Amino acid sequence: MKLRNIAIIAHVDHGKTTLVDTLLKQSGAFRENQKVEERAMDSGDLERERGITILAKCTSVDWGDTRINIVDTPGHADFGGEVERILSMVDGVLLLVDAAEGPMPQTKFVTAKALKLGLKPVVVINKVDRPDGRPYEVQDECFDLFSALDANEEQLDFPTVFASAKNGWAASEPDGPQENMDVIFEQILSHVPEPESHPDQPFSMLATTLESDPYLGRILTGRIENGVLSVGDNIHALNQDGEEVEVSRITKLLAFRDLRRVPVDSVASGDLVAIAGLSKATVADTLCAPEITEPLKADPVDPPTLAMTFSINSSPMAGQEGSKVTSRMIRDRLMAEAEGNVALRVSEADNTDSFEVAGRGELQLGVLIEQMRREGFELSISRPRVLFRDNPDTGAREEPYEEIQIDVDEEFSGIVVEAISVRKGKMTEMHPSGGGKVRLIFIAPARGLIGYHGEFLTETRGTGVMSRMFNSYGPHAGAIPGRRNGVLISNAAGKTVAYALANLEGRGALMVTSGIPVYEGMIIGEHAKAGDLEVNPMKAKQLTNVRASGTDDAVRLTPPTRMSLEEAVAYIDDDELVEVTPENVRLRKRHLDPHERKRIARGAEKRG
Repeated sequence: MKLRNIAIIAHVDHGKTTLVDTLLKQSGAFRENQKVEERAMDSGDLERERGITILAKCTSVDWGDTRINIVDTPGHADFGGEVERILSMVDGVLLLVDAAEGPMPQTKFVTAKALKLGLKPVVVINKVDRPDGRPYEVQDECFDLFSALDANEEQLDFPTVFASAKNGWAASEPDGPQENMDVIFEQILSHVPEPESHPDQPFSMLATTLESDPYLGRILTGRIENGVLSVGDNIHALNQDGEEVEVSRITKLLAFRDLRRVPVDSVASGDLVAIAGLSKATVADTLCAPEITEPLKADPVDPPTLAMTFSINSSPMAGQEGSKVTSRMIRDRLMAEAEGNVALRVSEADNTDSFEVAGRGELQLGVLIEQMRREGFELSISRPRVLFRDNPDTGAREEPYEEIQIDVDEEFSGIVVEAISVRKGKMTEMHPSGGGKVRLIFIAPARGLIGYHGEFLTETRGTGVMSRMFNSYGPHAGAIPGRRNGVLISNAAGKTVAYALANLEGRGALMVTSGIPVYEGMIIGEHAKAGDLEVNPMKAKQLTNVRASGTDDAVRLTPPTRMSLEEAVAYIDDDELVEVTPENVRLRKRHLDPHERKRIARGAEKRG
């Protein structure tokens, strides 16, 4: 059977996973009466809840006498490490672009990687039935993007398909015919080259993704570069330095068929395969026949730019809600995650109970924290901080800068420009994007953007769309103003009382309601002014025998401010932590004792 290997890349919410659903259905992968969930490739709980793709996944469809292996990739820049590695498995890319929004920052990031590897692109302009769609303009923008990314002439001569994945049709023109997706299959077969096949050479393969199975153990996925691999074959694994990691025997081979992984006896070069039977080999290792001593080259992955400290939960409520609370359990879980996630780095901090976790962005680390709390972990999380570096030529200190693309109503453009200017961002482009909206593009230090997204949504009344991606390292931007308001801190332990909270509402917005257990040093609200304020949320009303009209009216509290995990992590200051348990997300001071906080503050003033 002939083969094609292709990856689908696109920005968040441009319809990538919906397109894969439609291709699977129209290729005959499902029975007519088979019940298939919407966005079938987003199989994880978090992926379904958030409507985003987090992990790259493989599937395949049969079209005529050709099997097309499709890799569905994440659309968010924070998960770019997944995309960078899997591009070595494919020979072409299906670049999916929204007919209204056009190429977005993440599209640019992944497309640059794909073009650099010499992959052939097929452009699919999706959602052409949108009332604000501008398909031909977007096609021109794609050409301009390819040209700016130094695409060669063959890559610039890309075919364009206009589609509505949700309605199940694709065509060579935006207005039809609106029948099926055949034209996409035809363009893949005619434009994407068949993988090179060397079945007579010794077996070799680069491990691209890693996962763990409770029955099969470690499973490594990749594309077979040379030879044929069969169940029972003896192979060895080489790291990038050419050192032998382990020698093993293949216990199971799994090939991708539709949404299933099917056991097979052998797989030939050019095909994608998942291998079980190894215990030490990991991502970027070369799996090969015993006679091979040189590893295959793995493409480097961009380094992480953001770090957080994960530590044990040291609050007075530790151990009450989670089952995994020790530093050893946290360390083992983080190390296992870092082994399969090439964009993540884990190192032990000075304190033996804490770990430095570095990644691409707040969303990537937030997803990891959410996964851990669902598994029963209790953690304390620090404020995110950017990773500085020294310039290799001048030795000057540099920090990561991000490109920010914002689509916002014209009336809010001024307040957005002002907010990012305060954060040391510089506007590089501004133009109308249709429908009364303006597209703004900035280059700003990543340090200034931590925690800005929530403020951005408030300022634009929820109508703005912001996309960010790493741009480059640049000169240190100097001091950037942080959170303007202080916090309300509980001065004792107990359960909150409605009477006390009602009297505190004038001091700021509360984050707790009545009857909630709190402890000394826990943050219960945001102070209306600068500076922290210690308060007593357990103060009850004095009982007297005096009665007067109106004094005993029922207390009506304003609903408290509820923060998501990502909002809480972005909100805290350097001297604060987020306490994460399977049941709750709490904010607290790093040092719970008020005298300890004052002593540290005095020491900081003297040093300053």
